Amino acid sequence: MIEAHNLTKRYGSTLAVDSINFTVQPGKVTGFLGPNGAGKSTTMRMIVGLDHPTHGSVTVNGRPYAQHRAPLTEVGALLEAKAVHTGRSATNHLRALAATHGFAKKRIDEVIEMTGLQTVASKRVGGFSLGMGQRLGIAAALLGEPHTLILDEPVNGLDPEGVIWVRNLVRYLASEGRTVFLSSHLMSEMAVTADHIIVIGRGRIIADAPVADIVAQSTGTAVRVRSPQATRLVELLRGPGVTVTTSEPGVLEVTGSTAEKIGEAAAAAQLVLHELTPIKGSLEDAYMSLTAESTEFHSAPTGEHHPDGAPPAVATAPGYPTTTEEQAR
Repeated sequence: MIEAHNLTKRYGSTLAVDSINFTVQPGKVTGFLGPNGAGKSTTMRMIVGLDHPTHGSVTVNGRPYAQHRAPLTEVGALLEAKAVHTGRSATNHLRALAATHGFAKKRIDEVIEMTGLQTVASKRVGGFSLGMGQRLGIAAALLGEPHTLILDEPVNGLDPEGVIWVRNLVRYLASEGRTVFLSSHLMSEMAVTADHIIVIGRGRIIADAPVADIVAQSTGTAVRVRSPQATRLVELLRGPGVTVTTSEPGVLEVTGSTAEKIGEAAAAAQLVLHELTPIKGSLEDAYMSLTAESTEFHSAPTGEHHPDGAPPAVATAPGYPTTTEEQAR
C-alpha cells in the first residue's frame, strides 16, 4: 500500500505538488494520470526517496521507502529506463542490483526470461532500443519479487505484443494481492488495464475513483437514434433536461434520457426505430474533461496562426518497433 498525506514539493518558487492525499490499495491496478508538468513524476520520485517532500509524507507498506531494510523486496520501480550503465550488459546490470540484496543467479535468469531479454542479455545496454530498455527496467523492478510495483510509462516504446504483455503482467501481479501503481499517456490502454484512477493537475488531485465512476461522472451518456420518422420523434422527446441534436437526416443524438425511455415513447406513438444505441464516453473523454483547466501546454488547431493555412508542427509519439526490431537494435 502507498499512502500520501499532505504531500508537498516546492522547487524554489514553483509548487510542483500541492498538499495531496491519496492511497494506492493492494490487489488493484491504479493508474496515475495527468498532463505534462502536473506533478506525476515528482510524486513517484518522492515515493521512492529520490526527492524529499517539502511538507507532508508518503509511505510504502507502512514506512518511508528509505527505512525499508530490503527495499528491492518491498518496492520495484521503473522511473527512468535510461538510468543504466550503458557499458554493462543486461545480465551484468541485473547482477549488480542482485548483489545488493544477495539474490541468487536463478532469479536473474527468471526475470530475463520473463521480460523476453534472452537473446540480448549479453549485449551492452547502450545499444538497446527504447523498447528493450523498458523491458530491462521492468526486469530490474521485478528482481526482488516486490510487494509494490511503481511504473512510470512502462509501455513507452514497446511494440503491440509488449504492450499486451505489460497489461497482463500488472493485472496478474495485482491479482496476487500486490500494489501496482503506474502512469501512462495511452488512455485506451489505461482504460483496459487499470481498476482505479488518480488524476493530478497542476500539483493537485482532481479525481480519485474507479475507472467506471470517473468515466460516468465526467462524460455522461447519450443515445443515438435512427428513424425514418425522426422529425416526429424530436417533438415527442423534447422536454425539461432533454437535448436532441442531429448530425444527418434521420439520425438523432439524445442526452438527458435513456434508451429504454426513448424506445417506450416511440412504441407508444407507433414510430419506427432502426437504431437505438446508448453512447458512453471513454476514459480519454473523461480525462480531457477533467484536465481541461490543468493543461499547461495547448496545441493550436490545424492551420491556426498560419496565414497560408499550413498545419503547425506537432510532436509525434515514439514509434512502436516490432519485437524483432527491438532486439536488432
